[in-house]
Amino acid sequence: MRGKKAKLRTIGADPKFDSLLVAKIINQVMISGKKTVAQKHVYQALEEAGKKTNKEPLAALEEAIGNIKPQMEVRPRRIGGAAYQIPVPVSSRRQTSLAIRWLVDAARTRPNKEYHTFAEKLTAEIVDAVANEGVAIKKREDTHKMAEANKAFSHFRW
Repeated sequence: MRGKKAKLRTIGADPKFDSLLVAKIINQVMISGKKTVAQKHVYQALEEAGKKTNKEPLAALEEAIGNIKPQMEVRPRRIGGAAYQIPVPVSSRRQTSLAIRWLVDAARTRPNKEYHTFAEKLTAEIVDAVANEGVAIKKREDTHKMAEANKAFSHFRW
């Protein structure tokens, strides 16, 4: 390993739900430092997702993130001039951050035809993730498939 390991930054819980997960999602959604805009979108999306899934908004979000979290991923490793994709288990912190990133990216890539605001897109993605479908879930499935396909190289794990 080169250099020092990055220090972990602690972020405060969000004001409405007092949840670290919601705060992380708000930070991921935020563009150009406009946190209040991001909060508005995320809170609106959570309320709508709660109504559509007939659950508490926070419970629906936690279930969606839980469904998106990947268990395995592939990491490249150079051995003898060739780069092998080696399946490795994903740490719990990375699982959460990947799930949040995939959820927000999937919401952003939804077409503008049927949804007018980002909050609507995020709502739809959360509802889909609770039902184990949608773009973010497909991303997790693809990651697992890649890890499964490269299982033959798992003995190269360091």
